[in-house]
Amino acid sequence: MLINLSNHPVEKWSEKQINEAKKNYGEIRDLPFPEINPDWDEETVENFSQMYFEEIQAIIESAHNQNNAVHVMGELTFTFNIVYKLLSQNIVCIASTSKRNVTEKGNKKITEFNFVRFREYKK
Repeated sequence: MLINLSNHPVEKWSEKQINEAKKNYGEIRDLPFPEINPDWDEETVENFSQMYFEEIQAIIESAHNQNNAVHVMGELTFTFNIVYKLLSQNIVCIASTSKRNVTEKGNKKITEFNFVRFREYKK
């Protein structure tokens, strides 16, 4: 199972990204990335990440699939904390990579991200 801990629910992923995730992990389950208050100190972020870590552990323990991973994309200090905790328990963590295409229309920039591959976080 792939747990998608990001602000991008699977329903908004490209067909290529969904197919790659299903090929590698089977089921995909969304776990919305939390809102991380910019006023929080490091200890608060650490404690909050611990709650998510425990929730992810429970989801994985109840999974029928032995090939599990967590797709983590979001606010950097929370991401670091949660990935560190997951890797310490030998839970695979991945990020999605993409090519960024920017076009300008008048005073506005339109950015489009095209999925390329998943990349594993490593210790």
